[in-house]
Amino acid sequence: MLELKADSRSILGKKVNSLRQTGSIPAVLYGHNKKPVPVTVSAKEFDKIFKEAGETTLVSLSVDGKNHNVFIHDMERGPLDSKIIHVDFFEVRMDEKIKAKVPFVFIGESQAIKADGGILVRAMHEVEIEALPQDMPKEISVDISSLKTFEDKIRIQDLVIGKSVKVLTHLDETVALVAPPRSDKEIADLEAKPAETAAAEVKVVGEEEKAAAAASTEETQETAK
Repeated sequence: MLELKADSRSILGKKVNSLRQTGSIPAVLYGHNKKPVPVTVSAKEFDKIFKEAGETTLVSLSVDGKNHNVFIHDMERGPLDSKIIHVDFFEVRMDEKIKAKVPFVFIGESQAIKADGGILVRAMHEVEIEALPQDMPKEISVDISSLKTFEDKIRIQDLVIGKSVKVLTHLDETVALVAPPRSDKEIADLEAKPAETAAAEVKVVGEEEKAAAAASTEETQETAK
């Protein structure tokens, strides 16, 4: 398990800016039936851990010598430089299943793309699963080498996820497919469509104005009678 050291802190509110200036990130440790504990972590060490763990890999957070099994639950970034300025650590029970959305990572090479010039369509980018904390994957690989024709699809049920993980999305959901390349005629038709649409709209508007004028004339004539 990845390990990260943290220290409890007494500096709160706007004064936490002083911690950031020294290379630390203010954070909070919390969990079920647990009072939130303000802590700090090294910005350099946290960046290193986050690159490996993401938000779905268990981390051992050591606070003043006591270890806590946590997930990096949420982060706040600065508006100008996007640096991480606050972190939430969520402590979990190892015997209690949790739910999380895990991202897909697309790997491999598709014959329909390489040989036939197709375009990869990622219908899903993540999937919600349920598992014990120690079984929660960081990501799920999607091998697109099975997409050999434009008729092929990869569904949830085709993925290798593991028996210890329960997928909470319908197994028949499409994850990826390859769309055929557009022909020159299709591209030309798409480019012409806005002009045709505009012409049709002008025509309709003109007809509506004529109809309105005719109706107004008839109404005037009726009034004159």
